[in-house]
Amino acid sequence: MIEEIIIAGFGGQGVLSMGQILCYGGVIEGKEVSWMPSYGPEMRGGTANCIAIISDTKISSPILTRFDTVIALNQPSLDKFESAVKPGGLLIYEASTILNPPTRTDIEVVPIEAANEATKLNNTKVMNMIILGALLKKKPVITFESALEGLKKVLPERYHKLIPLNKTAMEKGMELAENINTHA
Repeated sequence: MIEEIIIAGFGGQGVLSMGQILCYGGVIEGKEVSWMPSYGPEMRGGTANCIAIISDTKISSPILTRFDTVIALNQPSLDKFESAVKPGGLLIYEASTILNPPTRTDIEVVPIEAANEATKLNNTKVMNMIILGALLKKKPVITFESALEGLKKVLPERYHKLIPLNKTAMEKGMELAENINTHA
């Protein structure tokens, strides 16, 4: 198994931490991982993306142009990376803020209204965890438990009190992804 993922959005949306959580979870499960962040100098509010690769075997290169999975958290990211999904791949996007949805029919498309759901949970910062839960439901590249352990590694200890909220957000994302009819 090898899963090549790119997560893209604005700085401050938790793009880089989602990739870190996936990779820490992979390490916990004894997998090979690669995490390569990319962000502009403005960081918060600027564009950010990261490539996360999780594999049962050695990873030859962290530099990719085509992905098994693309996660797009804003319109510019969707516009840029929709074409980078391999045929038969997965595209998860934040549906409550994207005005022009993807048009490809040769991939599985999963719209998740994560921003709206995060608002319902009274913390907009868990939007990324809702999306992560959706990913784990559609492609369980790591277990839910490993993702939670990864979260503990990524989240500074002073914020560990928020782990139950993040767990709830991930569970909500899994529930939302389960109830979506997709095409491939």
